[in-house]
Amino acid sequence: MDRREFLKKAGVGTASGAAVALAAPAVHAQTTREMMIVSSWPRDFPGPGTGSQRLAERIEKLSEGRLAVKYFAAGERVGAFDVFDEVASGNAQAYTSADYYWKGKQPGFAYFTSVPFGLTYAEMDSWMKFGGGQQLWDELSDEYGIKPFASGNTGAQMAGWFNKEVNSIDDLNGLKMRIPGLGGDIMSKLGVAPVSLPASQSYEALVSGAIDAAEWIGPWNDYFLKYYEVAKYYYYPGMHEAASQLSMGVNKSWFMELPEIDREIIEASCMIENAMTMAEFNHKSGIYLDKLINEHGVKVRGYSEEIIDAIGEAADEVFATTVEHSDLTRRIHESFVKARGELGRWMVLSDAGYTQQRNRVLGITA
Repeated sequence: MDRREFLKKAGVGTASGAAVALAAPAVHAQTTREMMIVSSWPRDFPGPGTGSQRLAERIEKLSEGRLAVKYFAAGERVGAFDVFDEVASGNAQAYTSADYYWKGKQPGFAYFTSVPFGLTYAEMDSWMKFGGGQQLWDELSDEYGIKPFASGNTGAQMAGWFNKEVNSIDDLNGLKMRIPGLGGDIMSKLGVAPVSLPASQSYEALVSGAIDAAEWIGPWNDYFLKYYEVAKYYYYPGMHEAASQLSMGVNKSWFMELPEIDREIIEASCMIENAMTMAEFNHKSGIYLDKLINEHGVKVRGYSEEIIDAIGEAADEVFATTVEHSDLTRRIHESFVKARGELGRWMVLSDAGYTQQRNRVLGITA
């Protein structure tokens, strides 16, 4: 066969060949779907906000525009805590948030963000992918017509900002503190009055005296909220919230109507952002911790073992009540506890064991 005959049969360089080559873009244009994303995070807010915006851009880019994404930050379309209902109802196609905000609907949601004495990022990622966590999250969210994905993580968190030193349980009694989720339920058992507020409102509440303390995430985010202007005592570790998994919840009916390739793109985009956000948090937190201490006079303090032990006892009480909600909640809790035990034992020898001894030899301290 000579070259001319080959090209003719292959349809290359002919009118019919051109039609075939142009067919793919035409199909894409016909199947463009709007993907409206509503978020619990302020626009350009470091970490959760910027990560959500990056995720939205990645989905549209990887889908080559088949998914035409419109992103709305908190308050631009609905309120920060209204995004779940907006997606469940079909008024929007997806949200970015932290699923423990929905614990009032079903307490099992808290486990898929963070619970007291919970999982680190590495442990959560393992539970979700290989320990049955994702399957339980799917089952829970399916009751509301939502398909959930992990789309970020804050890593280990700080305990919070206080306008006075907290040396004992007595020092916590009567404090009004911005702290959501099961962490708020637990701190209430130590005499704290928990207040659930969006991050954007917590600074003003501290300034006005409406609250006496606040926790958000860690040095990077907390720096931009300017907590250091109001409270100088910065406590760790965040036993109430080990490492918060951030989420994208997608309307399941809409999701299942998508071509398989676009469903895979949404899932892959979330997996990329899950890793990206965690890496960014770790990188930036050390930088901004130095700024808080050296430029703003923040005093870093550790919770006493008395307080940590009391948080542990309160956590057991809250969990005992939580699991009574339903069979599904109990199964989520039991799966979480199993993963925590197995992964925790390994972490003693691996990450924790290594970094503790490395830092001792090198003289690296908090």
